[in-house]
Amino acid sequence: MSMVQNELVLFPGALLNSPTHSLPARAMQSFHEGLESLQSGEAATAVAALSRCLEHAPDFTPAHIFVGIAHALTSNIYPAMDHLETATQLEPDNFAAQFTLAQLHFKLRIPKKGFEAAEQARRCACTLEQRRMLTNLLKEERARGRNGIARPTFDRPFSSSTLVLAVGGLVAAFIALVVYMH
Repeated sequence: MSMVQNELVLFPGALLNSPTHSLPARAMQSFHEGLESLQSGEAATAVAALSRCLEHAPDFTPAHIFVGIAHALTSNIYPAMDHLETATQLEPDNFAAQFTLAQLHFKLRIPKKGFEAAEQARRCACTLEQRRMLTNLLKEERARGRNGIARPTFDRPFSSSTLVLAVGGLVAAFIALVVYMH
């Protein structure tokens, strides 16, 4: 099992605020099948069912959230990110979408994006349970940051002197290769 599978928390369905009564019957059925599969630990089956739901209701935020979770549990990180980001775009004020995106970023050790999503989740939190969940997530991440190895963020461009040094090294290697070949 991967790190994401071990640590991803499935939060209570009560956190999802989107109404399901306006969904087509096929989408509703697929959504419920996907949730049942996810709850029984069958993430790959959940991906299939929730994807069918999204075919019938492409703007249904909870389906994007849960298919994102299911993809993460099957170690398909890029589709997981795509669905969670889609959920946050469809409903920017959806706590579950923002929280899950923050959680996935933290589990993947992308703290900068995790803290950005957590800040969005903080703005969306409207219950004590949501605030508590977010507080616990941030405590865990800060503890991990204090106890972990500093990782490069690669968010600053290289300085001109570094670029000149790198190009000079490449030119020297190329010249050495040409001299060696002749």
